[in-house]
Amino acid sequence: MAAQPAGGQKPFHVVSPVLESLSLSKAVGTKVFMKLENVQPSGSFKIRGIGHLCQAEAKKGCRHFVCSSGGNAGVAAAYAARELGLPITVVVPSSSGPTPVRRLEELGATVEVYGKVWDDANRRAQELAEAEGWVSIPPFDHPLVWEGHASLVRELKDSLEAKPDVMVVAVGGGGLLAGVVAGLQQVGWQDVPIVAAETQGAHSFHEALKAGRLVTLPDITSVATCLGAKTVAARALRCAQECQVLSQVVEDAEAVRAVQQFLDEERMLVEPACGAALAVLYSGRLRRLQGQGRLRAPLRSVLLVVCGGSNIHTAQLRALKSQLGME
Repeated sequence: MAAQPAGGQKPFHVVSPVLESLSLSKAVGTKVFMKLENVQPSGSFKIRGIGHLCQAEAKKGCRHFVCSSGGNAGVAAAYAARELGLPITVVVPSSSGPTPVRRLEELGATVEVYGKVWDDANRRAQELAEAEGWVSIPPFDHPLVWEGHASLVRELKDSLEAKPDVMVVAVGGGGLLAGVVAGLQQVGWQDVPIVAAETQGAHSFHEALKAGRLVTLPDITSVATCLGAKTVAARALRCAQECQVLSQVVEDAEAVRAVQQFLDEERMLVEPACGAALAVLYSGRLRRLQGQGRLRAPLRSVLLVVCGGSNIHTAQLRALKSQLGME
């Protein structure tokens, strides 16, 4: 089903399904609803905000997009650029691997591999964006990106009979978190707590929350490369002052194990970045937060954002399990 037009333009994302997961509900001990962002045209939630920003920039006369990405943001931007009939250059770090490069090229993007992690690629993208008529499309740190992502929560308001007792989201650079908070505020659900999931080695939001200021990780060491921003967006940190945000950091092996379990039980393959959020549910962390008095007990319902991911296939999952000594 297509989303409703906004500002006279039909958005590039679709209204994604909300389904109850019997297996996740059993693991958590209450109803778990999944917002299936893995079925978006670009394979992840990113098309919401990035598509919104690209449409706005095209209206203003952009002649060439440039985007830095660990994978999903670039795919969303390339999809939007193709729909708008505009060229795009996407800069990805070497840590992204060949899968997103192939997908980007299939969408007609010019791809440049630069640096080891996203922060390196982003510096290169900023240089390219200085060319006349070129416009930078940030993967997570832009008000229009957050505004686009907020549509996810407005859809939940229409889909659910009652607001959830908690939302579980993965956090990389913080764009999804910022969008979810904006959406919660728009629909009057700002009292819904958010569990923000990261993997160890890509946990810049967790470190920022602990320090009360932005913290730059020395390196990204997690296999969840799509969470790999060494510094989270400043807006993400402010979100934690406006809503109740509970940070949870999982190990890479937990995230990958959750990906495998989700594939077996729900027949959907998602990235380890999404696996971080799944691992929070599979590992009993919600019950632990309840025991600590940080979440209400009992929970009537949980909403999980299945953020998806285009940088995954079965061979990649086997390789990750082997790399982590899980096979």
